[in-house]
Amino acid sequence: MAQLEGKTALVTGAARGIGQATALRLAAAGADVALCDLKAEWLAETAAGVRAAGRRAESYAVDVSDAAGVKSAVEAVAADFGRIDILVNNAGITRDGLLLRMSEEDWDAVLDVNLKGTYLFTRAVARLMVKQRGGAIVNIASIIGLIGNAGQCNYAASKAGVIALTKSVAKELAGRGVRANAVAPGFIRTSMTDKLSEETQQRMLEAIPLKRFGSPEDVADVVVFLAGDAAAYVTGQVVNVCGGMVTCA
Repeated sequence: MAQLEGKTALVTGAARGIGQATALRLAAAGADVALCDLKAEWLAETAAGVRAAGRRAESYAVDVSDAAGVKSAVEAVAADFGRIDILVNNAGITRDGLLLRMSEEDWDAVLDVNLKGTYLFTRAVARLMVKQRGGAIVNIASIIGLIGNAGQCNYAASKAGVIALTKSVAKELAGRGVRANAVAPGFIRTSMTDKLSEETQQRMLEAIPLKRFGSPEDVADVVVFLAGDAAAYVTGQVVNVCGGMVTCA
């Protein structure tokens, strides 16, 4: 039997990148998957992949920073699937810029999606998990939330907040059988990194002991572990998926 057979997972930001890879890995492990993103049509490819694995997929359009929208989406998922066993808070954005030039709009946008969105979904889904007396929450943070990065004050603050939120939620909900952990990716190969110059990519690689970029699947595999019973005694932790980069920070 697949390790997540009979489980329902909700993944935000599931249209592409780490979110898409996570949804597909969860389905391969046996979970049905509720897919959330800003527009439902963006999720067609991910949904097709989940169904190809023999699992159920449903798509939901939601702005993770909108409290009413999040509440409605979670209620819809619970009505459609009957329960939510796994929550993966993956949705995130960047609005990079040096601190002295950063607008309040860029600061607010990143904190609203990355941190407030994680809080809103966690709060809504945790209510269901507490009633179920069990569940697993996995938040996608970043090593930037641990080590900082010039030009990303807003992003670093949001991901550091996600890490602190995760640890606090783990302590609050452990008594109800709900676990909360975070995954902190490093430089992951995406369409964004593919557009970087060779010089920039080489400079980034020099900071990674394993001398390669990670893949979305590298992150997704850790998420699946944390979501399953193999991690039943793991909560309040941050797992770095960075090729050893944090070791050298």
